[in-house]
Formats: sequence, C-alpha cells, structure tokens
Amino acid sequence: MDLRVIRAGNTGPFTLDGTRTFIVGERHAAVIDPGPDVEDHVRALVRSLEGARRVEILVTHRHPDHGAAAAPLAAALGGRARVREPAGRIPVAEGDRIPTDAGDLLALHTPGHANPHLSFLHRESGSLFCGDLLLGQGDTTWVGEYPEAVTEYLSSLRRLQGMDLRTVYPAHGPPLTEPGEALERFLEHRIARIRQVERLREAHPDVDPVELAGRIYGSDHPPAVREAAILSIRAILHHLGEPTPGRWGSEPGQEG
Repeated sequence: MDLRVIRAGNTGPFTLDGTRTFIVGERHAAVIDPGPDVEDHVRALVRSLEGARRVEILVTHRHPDHGAAAAPLAAALGGRARVREPAGRIPVAEGDRIPTDAGDLLALHTPGHANPHLSFLHRESGSLFCGDLLLGQGDTTWVGEYPEAVTEYLSSLRRLQGMDLRTVYPAHGPPLTEPGEALERFLEHRIARIRQVERLREAHPDVDPVELAGRIYGSDHPPAVREAAILSIRAILHHLGEPTPGRWGSEPGQEG
C-alpha cells in the first residue's frame, strides 16, 4: 500500500503528539482525516498531493482536530478534490468503497468516541485507519460524547476483533502493529472501568457523576480533562441502565 503520513503540530491531552493525516495512493488518492485548520499543515498536504489528479478527502468524525482542514484543503486543490464525511454534504457511510490507485478503502461505522464515526479498511494490506476509536498508546480513548457512547464503543471493538487486521493506524499516536492485543487491551480497560463504577454506585447510591468522577480520576485536573471524565462516567451510568439527563456535547476542549 502506498501510504504517506503527515502529522499536524496540534499536541494536547486529547491529541497526544498531534493529528496524523494519512494519504493513500498517488494519482488517485484518499486523504484520511485532513486534521486541524493549521496553515502549515494544509500547505504540507497540498505539497504531498501535487501529483494527484483526483483526491477524496475522508473525515472519520466531525471533531475539528480531524476535519477542520477539509474545506481549506479542498479549496487549495480545486476541482481535483471532494470532501466526504459522515452526515456531510457529500456523505460517506457504512459499506461505501472509496477507490484509490493503491486499492479500495471500505468505510466501517465504528461509533463510540463519536457518532457517527467511521474507520476505513484497506483490505489488501489488512490496514485499518481508525480515527479516534483507538489511540496509538495507552489503553483508553475518550468515550462520553453521547448517552449510548460506551455501549456502542464496546460493540465497535468487538466487531473489529472479528476482522483479520495486521496494522491499525490511529489518528493520534503511532501505528498498532498487534491489533488483536490492542483491541483486547482497550476492551479490558473499558470493562474494568464499568465494573469500578458499578461497585462505587452500589456502595454510594446517592453520589452524582461529578463525585464519582472525582473518586475514580481524582480532582486535580484541568477543566477540560475534568469535564471529559464526568461525561465518561455519565456514559457508563447510561450503559448500566441509569437515566442520564442533562447536556451532552462534543469532546471537551473542541469546538464542534
């Protein structure tokens, strides 16, 4: 597979060392997660695509660190490019095939971190571009954007466990070269966290999600990280069958 990786410099607690943009193919190319709207990053993508005649710009999910550069990149490439994203003006969804001169990419709906959220499978090489479903280090990603997030996240991980994957490319962190081990690690972490919340809830039935998050994660964190922890606990409580009224929204620290 002809693959190029260009990393944006948007480091942070949710983006690790920055968003990785993947370019598959040369003359007929696909750009997976064009990244944040950072001028230097967009220029680097345009340079890398100078020889392309057709470019499909694919967004795994609509957090700005993944898709904000889509419009400026398409504008810079002119009529050679089109943007395809979940629920976008030119949509891409489960089962769609995106042709490149390095082979087709198959869109898979893998919700959990966000919904909709897509991964893209290059079947010939066993490569999966998974957006934020997994990270390239550690054993967890943020799962708390909407009530059903934890339930759907577990289903997405189990779905991928049934596939013959050789390499998984997260948008943040290095590639995962042992996908089976990584999927099991992320799954075990989430299940352990669910059990921890379940035990705390049984011992303290009147404690709200804010206090539960403090007991599990501690309270000495920046506001965005603290908000992410609370939303994660709320999604676990919903998974356990508790009503979770109140605000749900985008990843803390993101706009959109």
